[in-house]
Order: sequence, then structure tokens, then C-alpha cells
Amino acid sequence: MTIGLIWDMDGVLIDSGRAHYLAWKALFDELKQPLTAEQVAQTLGMANLPILRMWLGEDRPTADLLALADRKEALFRSLVAEQVQILPGVLDWLARARERGYRQAVASSAPMANITAIIHGLGLGDAFDILISGARLPASKPDPAVFVQAGQGLGCAPSSCVVLEDSAVGVEAAVRAGMPCVAVTNTLPAAQLQAASIVVDSLEELPLDIFQRLTGA
Repeated sequence: MTIGLIWDMDGVLIDSGRAHYLAWKALFDELKQPLTAEQVAQTLGMANLPILRMWLGEDRPTADLLALADRKEALFRSLVAEQVQILPGVLDWLARARERGYRQAVASSAPMANITAIIHGLGLGDAFDILISGARLPASKPDPAVFVQAGQGLGCAPSSCVVLEDSAVGVEAAVRAGMPCVAVTNTLPAAQLQAASIVVDSLEELPLDIFQRLTGA
């Protein structure tokens, strides 16, 4: 049985929270509308389209919202070099997983342009077999579609995949996909992530056999 690791990107692989907040704030400054850090925090793990519908109203044309989403992500990418860092434990686990023959995917609500810019810009491209964006899927997390698609792309059964997440909606999506989940408290407290199979404060805390244990390999 081949184990598949499915990595969320923001808040798991990278610390990008401030860059996302600054990008959203810059967009809403352009729109001359207020936006607080608390509002942004409540959207953790969601795709841009449902976020913008929530903030700007369901009556806005989808084409307009998609254009605003593209503008926000362009602002975000302009901040990546200065504001985004690889989180502790990531490089060690990526290398360890590759040595063990695990298959690995990024499955993120972020647009594919962000995923490729960040993963390749940080030199992580060789670690992953596939990159999956949920940005244009019909439903975002907690819908499990992005993880189901990643598991299928890796050629691994759901029970052989482990999702690594930092958001409550991401954990719920993993559970709904039938996949064990490691949750990291990089963004939310442990109390909000209890549906995960295991909750840790850092990937550096994970036992070396955790993925075998979670998948029964």
C-alpha cells in the first residue's frame, strides 16, 4: 500500500497569513470599503469566490467577483517574497516522505497561479507529485472535493491518504473525504481542530511513524 500525503498550503507548508490579510486589506481599500483582521480570520481555508459573496453580497455578478479575486491574488503574489516563509518541520517531513516512497500532493483553496508561484518559488516543486487547486471547484472546503481529487490524482485510496491541515473547514473536508487528518495549530487553537486524527503545535512534534499508524500501513 502506498501512502499519500495531501498538504494544505497556507498555514501548513507556509506562513502566509499576514500576506493574505494585507492583500485583502489593499483590495478593500481600493473598493473604499472597511475590512478587519477578524473578518479575514473567519475565512480561513475558504476559496475567494464564497468569501467575496459573503462580504459583498450574493447579487454581485460572478464575473465581477472573479475579477476581484484575481486582483486580490495579484496583490498577494506581490507580497510573497517578503511576507511568506516555510514553516518549521516542513522540509524535514517532505524529505522523509520522499525517502519512504510516499506520494505527495498540495491541495489548496488557493488559485493555481499562487500554488505554482509559491511552491516553485520556494524550491519545493520536486517534493510533490501533483498540485491541486480548489479555487474554481463548485464548492470549497468543508466540501471534500479538493481532497478527493488529490487522492485520485495520487492513485491512493482515501484510507491510505493523510491530509495535513490548519483550518477547521479543512479538517472537516478531510473527515468527509474519509481521510485521516493531521491538524497543526499554526493558525487556530487545538480546541477548534479536535475532529482531526491528531493535533500538534508543530510538524516537528509528529512521531516518526505517524503516517503508518494513521493509515495502518
